[in-house]
Amino acid sequence: MDQIAVYQKRRQSLYGWMLAAPALILLTIFAFIPTITTVWSSFFSSETARLPAAFTGLGNYSDLINDPAFWTVVRNNAVYAGVTIPFSIAIALAMALWANASIPLRGIVRGAYFTPTMLPMIAAANIWLFFYTPGLGVIDSITSLFGIAPTNWLGQPGTALWAVIVVTIWKEAGFFMIFYLAALQTIPPDLKEAAAIEGAGRISYARRVLFPLLMPTTAFIFINALINSVKLIDHLFILTKGGPNNATKLVLYWIWEMAFAYFDRPHAAAMTALVLLALGAVAVFQFRVLDRRIHYR
Repeated sequence: MDQIAVYQKRRQSLYGWMLAAPALILLTIFAFIPTITTVWSSFFSSETARLPAAFTGLGNYSDLINDPAFWTVVRNNAVYAGVTIPFSIAIALAMALWANASIPLRGIVRGAYFTPTMLPMIAAANIWLFFYTPGLGVIDSITSLFGIAPTNWLGQPGTALWAVIVVTIWKEAGFFMIFYLAALQTIPPDLKEAAAIEGAGRISYARRVLFPLLMPTTAFIFINALINSVKLIDHLFILTKGGPNNATKLVLYWIWEMAFAYFDRPHAAAMTALVLLALGAVAVFQFRVLDRRIHYR
């Protein structure tokens, strides 16, 4: 009997590894190996036709930290993430609450909210490029009715980043709304009826029942929004190309620029490693802290 039990256990273990093998193979080829290669290459200098790559240790990281452009990019990305994440989440929640209510033409409202998400990134950027065109765009056409002079929204350091932020919020809010809408539809209506019987108003119900039940969804959306905030590159190619004067240059665009425009692969690899380290710290914080506080057990 013991041998039969051991055989069955080994067979079940083999089945498990067979089921996990496709995902492990894909992750190894497209995630683990590129990550290890990138981190390893960040410790070497650039290779030329005459000089092979030399081990520099943390030299590339030191160069980045001492580069003023590095801190400009970090500051831009911090402002970008600090504005787009909370506003996208708040607007998505408001849209989901409205789209989930008993209103006329509810299906059309949901479709209208989700439409920006279905547009390709390049198409959305070109639409907003027309909106921001100085003197001829939709925004300046409206502001001119009130006697406001045309503004070069994408050509001024003081407004360019905020113009990109508006595009991102418009693009992502509808996508995040879908998750909130799905979460709202899983909340039993009995909870609202019970809260009303207990004398709780709309604000008390939202603060003590609705929002706590939506916290797992909010955490999921927050992590996705944070990841999106460090991988924006499509909009920047069309709208600003990182300008003016690095005012809209974000992390991923700067990595691409170093690697493929300046052919500085080692410093691009070092910057990529720093981004992976930051995202890894966020993932650890999520699993060790957030998950324990937001899920009911």
